[in-house]
Amino acid sequence: MNIEKQIEFDKVKELWADLAVTDSAKEKIREAALYFSENELKKQLRDTTDARFLIEKLGTPPLQNITEIKEVIQIAEKGDCLSPYQLERVEKVLVAVRRLKDYLARGKIYGNSLAYYDENLNLLSELQDEICGKIRNEAVDDYASKELEQIRRQLIKCEEQMKQKAEQILRSNKAYMADNYYTFRNGRICLPVKKDYKLKISGSIIDKSSTGSTLFIEPAGAAKYYEELQLLKISEENEVYRILYTLSAFVSASAPVLYENLTMIEKLDFIFSKGKLSLDMDGAEPAINTERRIKLAEARHPLMEKDTAVPLQFEVDETIRGIVITGPNTGGKTVAIKTVMLNCIMAQRGLHVTCRPADICMNSSYLCDIGDGQNLSENLSTFSAHITNVLEVLSEASKDSFVIMDELGSGTDPTEGMGIAIAILEELRKSGALFLVTTHYPEVKEYAAKAENIVNARMAFDKKTLRPTYQMVIGEAGESCAFYIAERLGMPEEMLKTAVRAAYGEEAAASYAFEHTKDSIVKKSTAKITKAKTGKRNAELTAKYQIGDSVMVYPEKKIGIVCVPVNEKGVLRVQLPNKKIWINHKRVKLHVAATELYPEDYDFSILFETVENRKKRHDMQRKYTDLIIESEE
Repeated sequence: MNIEKQIEFDKVKELWADLAVTDSAKEKIREAALYFSENELKKQLRDTTDARFLIEKLGTPPLQNITEIKEVIQIAEKGDCLSPYQLERVEKVLVAVRRLKDYLARGKIYGNSLAYYDENLNLLSELQDEICGKIRNEAVDDYASKELEQIRRQLIKCEEQMKQKAEQILRSNKAYMADNYYTFRNGRICLPVKKDYKLKISGSIIDKSSTGSTLFIEPAGAAKYYEELQLLKISEENEVYRILYTLSAFVSASAPVLYENLTMIEKLDFIFSKGKLSLDMDGAEPAINTERRIKLAEARHPLMEKDTAVPLQFEVDETIRGIVITGPNTGGKTVAIKTVMLNCIMAQRGLHVTCRPADICMNSSYLCDIGDGQNLSENLSTFSAHITNVLEVLSEASKDSFVIMDELGSGTDPTEGMGIAIAILEELRKSGALFLVTTHYPEVKEYAAKAENIVNARMAFDKKTLRPTYQMVIGEAGESCAFYIAERLGMPEEMLKTAVRAAYGEEAAASYAFEHTKDSIVKKSTAKITKAKTGKRNAELTAKYQIGDSVMVYPEKKIGIVCVPVNEKGVLRVQLPNKKIWINHKRVKLHVAATELYPEDYDFSILFETVENRKKRHDMQRKYTDLIIESEE
């Protein structure tokens, strides 16, 4: 059974996971389990409280996702060269570590124990300074080394000399040029020389225009600079790789410390996500006990808006093992039991609860049966699914379990369902589990009133406003108020008497006092169903188009001749030039009727059949013979 989904803790986990930053913390939240060690659970709750305190005092901690950095460190450990982009990612993580360390250090003034995690963060200042001094804007900086600085200055100087030489030749030979500017082709500087003057300019032809009238020539005077430029670029590339490999080796050597920092960031992210959730839900740290005691004051469902949720008061001590909750539908019974279990589960996962205050016992397991478990694919009815789930709950229930069940014994014959409900309650009582169940059976209320360690409870209901107050009153059995609600909502007296008579007998119906009843139900007018006149419609369509009628076919506006009249689907067949088509009558308009085009006894087979088919049909009319008449499409 999926307990988390039934009580909606899966939705709480989704909200919780959205507050985490790192992928590792999100995964840990999705797999979050119960804590069964009292010391460990109390530590987790203190962490949540400390995290919320720091967020309230210092703001959101400077955390960032670090999944990409792990991959970068692994590349460096293999001895591969990191790119400038990857090195900048490392440097940004180190900046985040510094900011997080400063954030935690500021929390020490409050004596917050979580603030001392800053001692587990290593700044790696030397590595950060090296990367920051040599990498800028995802590239190796000009001043990363003296040699690189010198090479790049020579590169700039050589490029300028090459351009100056090209401009000098361009100005001296304007008459031979197709344009008055130089250009680059395949990385080489070229002059646009007219084809007829190609021998006037000394150099190599690199490219030509699409028409062939212009040749792009690299002047011989500039070629020597190009060769020098290529040598400088090789030197630059070698120096860049030397710097990158040096920094990569530095990252590799710092990998163990980097991993420790990343692990601490993920741990703090998980802890602070709990603090953020507490802040968003306005939660509070609960007290934890192992004496099977639960006390929730001002409790509300974590997924309900604080302004609209009505606080629930709930308390059980060691003398009570089970509570049977009754009351009218929409009275909040299901929400109440979900609220209690959801807060208990949140507390045992180290989260704050939406109660003030709260004292919650630890449980070995949480079991529930809520909602309609009907499964059509497995051919299980609601009742079958209910019993299957209940048996699974009973097999797992123990003295340290917490069980909730909604609408106990529902989904079958009321008498038999009542008996099954009492049997389930007796089995739960024997198991020693702490349980909350809801029901409508009066016999179950009577059982709870007599059974040891089981008490009744009801959800309060305001009869004046016909609205539930969502308050649980422990120690009192509730009533369904069905007749009262039906009466106030306008059910006629005669119907109410029938209902009371069926439920409690003739004597009760006679003595029941009705105050706000109507004489009868006022019937409202409804729409009338009109049957389709198919026969008449088909007859009209059949009469509308006859064989031989000349018709206009839309939207092509082609003229054709009807060869098969309209059928029951409103479709007819039309002979067009070189083909016959089936078409809906709505796309056809009568052009000239057949009576105006042909004599009364005209043989239309002359129009619609081939000569060969007509001959075969004529032979069949004269004598019996095995003939195959080919259909025409």
